[in-house]
Amino acid sequence: MAAETPSSGDLTAEQRAGGTAGAGDDDGDGRTGRSRRQRRHRALSAIGALLLVLVLLTAGLAWYATARYAGNITRIPGVFAGLDESTRPAPPSPAPGSGDVTLTFLLVGVDSEDRGNGSDALADTDQQSADVLMLVQIAASRDSAVAVSLPRTSTVPVPGYGSQPIGSAFIEGGPSLLVQTVEALTQVRIDHYVSVDFAGFAEITDAFGGVDVRVAAQSSARGLSLTQGVNHLNGEQALAYVRQRSGLPGGELDRVQRHQNYLRAMMTTISRENLLTDPGRLDDFLLALTDALSVDDTLSDFDVVSLMLSLRELTPADLTFLTVPVNRTEPAPPRPPQSLSLDAARAAQMWSYLREGSLQSHAGEFDQLARAPR
Repeated sequence: MAAETPSSGDLTAEQRAGGTAGAGDDDGDGRTGRSRRQRRHRALSAIGALLLVLVLLTAGLAWYATARYAGNITRIPGVFAGLDESTRPAPPSPAPGSGDVTLTFLLVGVDSEDRGNGSDALADTDQQSADVLMLVQIAASRDSAVAVSLPRTSTVPVPGYGSQPIGSAFIEGGPSLLVQTVEALTQVRIDHYVSVDFAGFAEITDAFGGVDVRVAAQSSARGLSLTQGVNHLNGEQALAYVRQRSGLPGGELDRVQRHQNYLRAMMTTISRENLLTDPGRLDDFLLALTDALSVDDTLSDFDVVSLMLSLRELTPADLTFLTVPVNRTEPAPPRPPQSLSLDAARAAQMWSYLREGSLQSHAGEFDQLARAPR
């Protein structure tokens, strides 16, 4: 009598998954089923091992980046430790629909070589001066940023010292007093303090082959001659460019636009050259950049790497450069304006937008970086 063929309803789950064993497929003791289970087990083990390797590789790369780049940054101790928390501005509120908040940095360009004279003589020859002062606010979404320059000769209340050029706060009390001064002026909470060594500008610039800056008119100073239009600058030339003040009709206001123009040119070069596709040049640039940076000690290495990753898609078009509105106190000709006072009403509006995290949306209400500054 012929053996009955089992119906699909009589098949075991294993048989339905792997097919019905025939005389040529099973020796009757279930070894074929065990063989299939063993192959599946080996496949799953291989996948698990691969995932583990990928996790370890990612962790290794993260550790390498943290140690090589973030670990290369100097830490400034106690920038915020001495500040009275009860008098500081409140932290920003999260963006609607998310837990993300804006991130505000006080960016300071420190130079020991160029202090000028008169009202610019803020330190003796053994001290450094804060030549670049910028509030940089990164959007909660991390897809845009706005930088506001504070001319160093702007007269503002410096806690404990009365009305002084804002740059003098750095001389009198270092980073802590400078943070306190800017927070009291703007009522914007500063999350982190970043200092950039002017001497590092040259190394950073040379690391990606120089920058192209566009200027409005011919000028010559500090051994650097610029022609109207685009000029390609190497490291030393870029340093002379950002340091120049004499011969600029707008004095300090023209100078801060040069600082902004250099940063814009640097971002444009990085974007144009696509350094991410050239590991060697990218490594040189990141090492030069991090070597020139100092940050407050509350910004951890992990925070630095995380921030760099979150900003990797940022382009020059996503960064807006502004200068705080000022009134000029005109000195006797032919000297250009040097002593600056803030336009109180317009500055207050700017600070209000900054506190709301909406300044970039209102950038058109203020003076933006020209396409070709002097």
